[in-house]
Parts: sequence; C-alpha cells; structure tokens
Amino acid sequence: MLALTENVTEIVKKLEEEVPAISGLRIATEPDGQSLSVSPADQAAPGDQVVEQDGATIYVDEAAAVLLDDKILDGGVDAEGNIEFALGQQA
Repeated sequence: MLALTENVTEIVKKLEEEVPAISGLRIATEPDGQSLSVSPADQAAPGDQVVEQDGATIYVDEAAAVLLDDKILDGGVDAEGNIEFALGQQA
C-alpha cells in the first residue's frame, strides 16, 4: 500500500483545513495508463483505495493503487507556493 511522508501528511492536512470542501487528495491514472494526476477531492470514487495516515487522506484509483503499492509519496512547497510531489521506493 502507498505510504506517505510526514511532509505529505502536513500538506494534505493544511489543504483540508484551508478548503473545507476537500477531504483529501486523489491520485488517478491518466488515459495513457502510465501517467498519474493528483487533485483535491471531497470523497473517494467507487473502487478507490483509501490511505489514511497521521490525519491525512489520499484516495487512489484502482490502476494507480497497483502502480503505487510499494511506493512512498513525498512532497514539498516551492518558493512560489506550488506543491510538488515525488515518488520513492519503500524501504
């Protein structure tokens, strides 16, 4: 199952606080089957895997869950305030 770093849990919790309509982030596969998108979400879509860690919620669609099963999601905020995500291999 996808794991989250402390950086990502803090980013997600802050988004949830700032935008009450958001209950988490959703990771979904793009139509090409290889690319992933991350977007705010108010709930899981049917078939989504729900990852809850340290108060943060990530919804992962079925195809993305297979790709991310052994990954860890990290993130940060750049100088302009843009959120950036990165994937790594779980230890």
